[in-house]
Amino acid sequence: MCWSRTLRTSWVLLLLQLLCSEAVPISMDKTKVQEPESQPEEPPASVDTGLHYDRYLREVIDFLEKDQHFREKLHNTDMEDIKQGKLAKELDFVSHHVRTKLDELKRQEVNRLRTLIKAKQDIEGGNDIAVDHQALLKQFEYLNHMNPHTFEVDDLDRLIKSATKDLENYDKERHEDFKKYEMTKEHDRQEHLKTLDEEERRKEEEHYEEMKKKHADHPKVNHPGSQNQLKEVWEDADGLDPEDFDPKTFFKLHDANGDSFFDEQELEALFTKELEKIYDPTNEEDDMVEMEEERLRMREHVMNEVDSNKDRLVSLDEFLVATRKKEFLEPDSWETLEQNQAYTDEEMREFEEHLAQQEEDLNQKADDLHKQREELEKQQEQLNAQKIELQQVSSDNFLCQSQPTQLSKFEGNDIPEMHLVDNQLHPEQEAHEPAHHVPQDPQQEHYEQLNQDLAQHGLPQTHHDLPPGHQEKLHNQTLAAPPLQCAEESSLLSIRPL
Repeated sequence: MCWSRTLRTSWVLLLLQLLCSEAVPISMDKTKVQEPESQPEEPPASVDTGLHYDRYLREVIDFLEKDQHFREKLHNTDMEDIKQGKLAKELDFVSHHVRTKLDELKRQEVNRLRTLIKAKQDIEGGNDIAVDHQALLKQFEYLNHMNPHTFEVDDLDRLIKSATKDLENYDKERHEDFKKYEMTKEHDRQEHLKTLDEEERRKEEEHYEEMKKKHADHPKVNHPGSQNQLKEVWEDADGLDPEDFDPKTFFKLHDANGDSFFDEQELEALFTKELEKIYDPTNEEDDMVEMEEERLRMREHVMNEVDSNKDRLVSLDEFLVATRKKEFLEPDSWETLEQNQAYTDEEMREFEEHLAQQEEDLNQKADDLHKQREELEKQQEQLNAQKIELQQVSSDNFLCQSQPTQLSKFEGNDIPEMHLVDNQLHPEQEAHEPAHHVPQDPQQEHYEQLNQDLAQHGLPQTHHDLPPGHQEKLHNQTLAAPPLQCAEESSLLSIRPL
């Protein structure tokens, strides 16, 4: 059973919007109805309230209505007691299972809000800033953020009051959104005209006026909630004779959930026939966003005329009283949206100024980002140049350190003939040297043996087999030779004996 069947107060609206299940026929003895325990109930159809905590609200209501004690208290509670928090105090008497589930729902909702807060901060670029969740949770008035673990009486009281207040403001916010939509549409049209030449602009204006006239050319729209309007529904939707129109029968036919109340959705369904006279989704001149705004205007008008206790519901008694009024029998003509511009000229001017300021701010931000990019590219070029310079210095230092190591292996007359390209002796160069025949002696044999050992290990050989005069020249020349410079490492220099 849905709360909408028992609560005859304004909070029933929340339940009607959230839990709209098919009612048990009035003629059935409810005490004899046996619900099968083995088959899980299908989740009731619900209407999104548009609140950012809609899911949390629906889940809390769903579990509270399962408690028999809470339903009984709800049946005997009026609107003022609900607003004053008397119904919320009954939470202390609900079953342990329901309380446990409510605790879990609250913890999930608090975690969801914390995740949203963190995500918003990440988007705004505050990744390194600590998040004070307790301070930020204060903006969510529908729960007690100081106790994030259990669902208490204060949580239910906050949820009821917040939902009631937010739903009262919801229609106003929808009207403001529609006004911005209409002004944006007109702004875009004017901006498009600026891009056209004179001839194209004239044709575009003519086409616009033609579409406006075509949209306004529709059958007469009946005053919402009037006898003529309801009779048309009685005939076209219900297939009944207009002469047999009966308000009480009509009410029961269109009370979709059988709770003896018309909620907002049930009322809006009655205006579909009138809206189809004005709007056709296949027509270029008809805007479906405007159709939904027209539906909202009709529903608000009927609520203001019929809902005498302002609980956002129309009871059967209120409906029957309204059908006996003069306004029901002889209503005024209904002015549609094309006859009531959604915004004033002053509001349009302020909107244009706001858009211009936004564009200026965006351009300034784009310029700042462009300058930052140029600065970063300049810094990157400097870093690349420094990197190349450091690599060159490192390479030069390595070559300077490696050359003395090669030369230090040889002393005095042991300097071999070599090139700096490969630091190796070239046999073809030694072949051009003049042959010197020196008598063999023990010292000569020692040097020959040394050369053989060097050759086996891939090392340059000594020149002690040169004549004494040549050895002395080579030794003096080697001592007098200037030291090798690192800057000459790439040249093909070589050291030759004279």
